Amino acid sequence: MKKYFGTDGIRGVVNQGNITGEHFYKFGLAAGSFFKIKDKKKHLAIIAKDTRVSGYMLEPALVSGLTSAGMDVITFGPIPTNGLAMLTRSMKADMGIMITASHNPYTDNGLKLFGPNGLKLSDKVEKRIEILIDAKQSKLLVPVKELGRVKRLEDGNSRYIEILKSNFPNDFDLKGMRIVVDCANGAGYKAAPKILEELGAKVFAIGVDPNGININQKCGSTYPQTLRQGVKKHKADLGIALDGDADRVILCDEKGAVIDGDQIIGMIATRWHKKNILKGGVVGTLMSNLGLERYFEKENIPFVRSDVGDRYVKETMQAMKYNLGGEQSGHVILGDFTTTGDGLLVALEVLFSMRKGTKSSKLLKVFKPVPQILENKEVADKNIIHSKDCKIAIKKAKELLGTEGRLLVRKSGTESKVRIMGECHNRKLLAKAIQVVSRSIK
Repeated sequence: MKKYFGTDGIRGVVNQGNITGEHFYKFGLAAGSFFKIKDKKKHLAIIAKDTRVSGYMLEPALVSGLTSAGMDVITFGPIPTNGLAMLTRSMKADMGIMITASHNPYTDNGLKLFGPNGLKLSDKVEKRIEILIDAKQSKLLVPVKELGRVKRLEDGNSRYIEILKSNFPNDFDLKGMRIVVDCANGAGYKAAPKILEELGAKVFAIGVDPNGININQKCGSTYPQTLRQGVKKHKADLGIALDGDADRVILCDEKGAVIDGDQIIGMIATRWHKKNILKGGVVGTLMSNLGLERYFEKENIPFVRSDVGDRYVKETMQAMKYNLGGEQSGHVILGDFTTTGDGLLVALEVLFSMRKGTKSSKLLKVFKPVPQILENKEVADKNIIHSKDCKIAIKKAKELLGTEGRLLVRKSGTESKVRIMGECHNRKLLAKAIQVVSRSIK
């Protein structure tokens, strides 16, 4: 059991718990010391962030900890999470650190850590860093002459864009296309409109005026209503909504229908399967729609489920040697091109499939979803799902659904919530099963 790290780094309310300047200094000192323990040479960490006002407080503390351990640091400012992962690898850095709370409100913040290969750190490495976080700090500090140095680079988004373009043929362009992009007032607010415009599209950008507190606020992938309105208003061919750190994407077709990650994965898998570029099969999660699983069965495309969280999707992809995986929420990993979810890259892959005039409404409705209800319950203690009352309720709900549906009750890895998800073609039965569990969680 890890003490500080959750399913996707460290996350929480700013100036509470672990999300303080004091703790970020400790995280930096511990992470820097981890690499110094491996060998005594100079090491490099690169840091990016989303647009939260708290980033201005937390970044200097993190930098102070890293340099105190003898690690050199390069900061980039706001760039998407996968941009940081790509740059960690291309710049041969030892570590990439993204200061973000992803799709959470501005009152939260956190860290996502990447190793030199651009992959999120393993549970094993995170546990070793946790030991150093709790170690005596004076033992981790280096002599003055070994302190790390810091510099700021302003070209992070340009570097990221060039890496994205390199994944597509030189003749790929978006001329004649009308695209609405909602950047959630987050980390993708510069890169997303810029690359779409450079490729020749007529771009209508929303969520590109961050003020430190409006990230994910009635915009972005968690609030697709704004995207739908934009697509209808501008008669767009496609709508693209990113989240706060741009590692997930939700789409909207030209008719205004919202397209989730499961449909995107289904579309890409079908195309890659026909082109013989799908390796093995597809990794989904426990939250993936049952309709997607049944569709893959029909198409003879192998499908496996991992735990929820894109790091677990990636680990399963590596173990199975698959090159496609993702989550319903819009985290989609194109394994031949990237190590983590990248909303902008996935949107470009969809646009690449549309370049011959295919309507997005035709392309992106691959399977018929099984009706699904997801209820998020705010709780003081997420372990309530292990209580006697809750266990009895879960058993009763599963008996109600029988073989007609599926039920999943789990602790959120990023928020103080319990997530109740059920699927069944019988909507009344589904609603009743969800209600049974919901009443047992107070």
